[in-house]
Amino acid sequence: MPTVLLIHYAATVFMTGVIWVIQLVHYPLFDRVGDAQFAGYEASHVARITWVVGPPMLAEAFTALALLSSPMPRVPGWVPWVGAALLAVVWLSTAVWQLPQHDVLARGFDRDAYETLVRTNAVRTAAWTARAALLTWALARTLSPVGNP
Repeated sequence: MPTVLLIHYAATVFMTGVIWVIQLVHYPLFDRVGDAQFAGYEASHVARITWVVGPPMLAEAFTALALLSSPMPRVPGWVPWVGAALLAVVWLSTAVWQLPQHDVLARGFDRDAYETLVRTNAVRTAAWTARAALLTWALARTLSPVGNP
């Protein structure tokens, strides 16, 4: 079980770092690209970011499912369920808010889509940050010597 937890933790912490860079650096710079170049820029962004976030997001999802069925030593049973719920928030936010805004932006810069993208991405940022904190606590408990929860 520790191997699944370590893979899960690594994927979550990686994605937490990525989403903070996206939230604070990458998305806020979208409005500086320029209208003439924006559609090409957006297409490049989507193509490149998919290779960065796709594998860890899938690893995170599959290991989250595995953790639901295999209790972690010295970790309350509610922890994987809360983690899975937060992950569901990430995936739902991506499907309901971020992907539709990227579809609009693929046709060219649109101020409303851009502002919605930046604003709603904060939901994913908060959910991944909460997941990272929860999993750091769970991993510490799992790896702590017996008798030191």
